Amino acid sequence: MEKIELIYFDAGGGHRSAATALKAVLEREASATVQLTSLQKILDPIDPVRRLTGHRLEELYNMMLRRGWTRGSEQLLTPLHAAIRHYHPEVVRLLVAHWQETQPSLVASVVPQFGRALFESLLRFDAAIPLVTILTDFADFPPHFWIEPQEQFYVCGTDRAAAQALEIGVTPNRILRASGMIVSPRFYEGPLLGVEEERARLGLDARRPTGLVLFGGYGSPVMGEIARRLDASGLEVQLILICGGNRKLAHALRRERSRCKRVVIGFTREVPFYMQLADFFIGKPGPGSVSEALVMKLPVIVERNARTMPQERYNVEWLLEKQVGLAVKDFRDITSAVEQLLRPGELDAYRSRVAGLQNRAVFEAPALLRRVREQAATPALC
Repeated sequence: MEKIELIYFDAGGGHRSAATALKAVLEREASATVQLTSLQKILDPIDPVRRLTGHRLEELYNMMLRRGWTRGSEQLLTPLHAAIRHYHPEVVRLLVAHWQETQPSLVASVVPQFGRALFESLLRFDAAIPLVTILTDFADFPPHFWIEPQEQFYVCGTDRAAAQALEIGVTPNRILRASGMIVSPRFYEGPLLGVEEERARLGLDARRPTGLVLFGGYGSPVMGEIARRLDASGLEVQLILICGGNRKLAHALRRERSRCKRVVIGFTREVPFYMQLADFFIGKPGPGSVSEALVMKLPVIVERNARTMPQERYNVEWLLEKQVGLAVKDFRDITSAVEQLLRPGELDAYRSRVAGLQNRAVFEAPALLRRVREQAATPALC
């Protein structure tokens, strides 16, 4: 039986989420076994951050996200790329040793910046094993981020990403077009019956416009500012605030007195349920949470400024181009954005455009990987 190995990082959470979603769908097919592999664990022996601090590189990255230390993150890519080049021979060596142990038939990666090492290690181990990089961002941020000019396959969820692959020299037959980003199958489950009843059960008004505020698995202090500004605005709106693992933030939000009704949720695995109770989404422009919201038919409001991660800037452009979301320079402007969204007819128009997107990427993945295996088996067509 063939073996598909899915390579992920735990930096930011979105990579693991995509890999886990892919594994769930691929395992429904009996034609292959699926293994999830953390690239960080393979590279632990040479992780310079771990040597210096005792913390893994991905842990440092997640700490930066939790504390909002993302201003100037584009400038950090230069030394990061230099470090990756420096450690490249060792990375390839560790990967070859790993392939010898796991013996994959196909390798699919949802990790940026290590594509060259993954490709070269497979060439050394067994050149017949195809490598597929599944972009979990709406577009590449060249150079040396997602797409490299090498003989591997790329799954692109937007026209922009596919065009970037062509521009860099990837041949058309190695560019596989998906209808969006990978989102967990749980976000596609049937519609919730009795939305008004569920809102009332949580203490919300059954029919009042409801925003869901979500800033990753650890929340963000800006959630408090968003809630307070909307509370002071006079808008007839209510909020579901999901704070993830940030207990301090959840406690503070629960203690605040508020004119607007709100529900504060801590860590939960039921994000799809709470999204079904909402009318719109407020959060950062990360590809995972934005795509989840759009699959759940929610227009989005995101921030775009110097703190926006460089690889996420195009996400905002895409949202505005498709007219499925709004962008604010700072969440201090959240009131004007929500006011615009709630003008007569506007919310329905936005939700109608969102409904037309039809992202089915996670369910398209098995067929796309079958195409890869078929092409790899006939080298003359590659």
